[in-house]
Amino acid sequence: MAGEKTSPKINYPYIPEGREIKYVPDDNPFMRLAENLRNTQSTDGVHPTGAVVVFRNEVIGTGANQSRLKSKRARSLHKRGFCIRRMLKIPSGQKYWLCPGCALSKHHAELRSIRDILRNGKSAKGADMYLYGHWWCCKPCWDGIQKAGIRNVYLLEGSERLFDRNHPDNIVGGRFKL
Repeated sequence: MAGEKTSPKINYPYIPEGREIKYVPDDNPFMRLAENLRNTQSTDGVHPTGAVVVFRNEVIGTGANQSRLKSKRARSLHKRGFCIRRMLKIPSGQKYWLCPGCALSKHHAELRSIRDILRNGKSAKGADMYLYGHWWCCKPCWDGIQKAGIRNVYLLEGSERLFDRNHPDNIVGGRFKL
């Protein structure tokens, strides 16, 4: 893909052996679509994320992460820091089940986009995934990505800075254009 870059030296919390994350600029049309999904469909106020799966330049699946909290007030409290996982200092990508405000891995954008493909009777084998709103994929998502046969995962250039809540320049939880 034109404009793609391979993984800079980033210490990901998890990445399967033999896999790498690739990067594209923010003007990539599939990344822009993933950003739009994140901004319009995600109900996770802390880490909204959108995913687009593409095969031969055709979008075959989309998804955005979803919080289990249905009340806007409860989601607002969660976004302001009332998160059991954060209070217990649980590392990112682990024990989502502890906090009702955190999206369970089955509700992550990556796995929702794969389910969208399967619902439409298609295959993800050989497709590419574009993920906006995060800087890595958790183990359950990587497992699903590999099982589906997705070839490459693309993130936004600079995502390790923008979407890592521990980085001083992060924009985690923001719903605005870069």
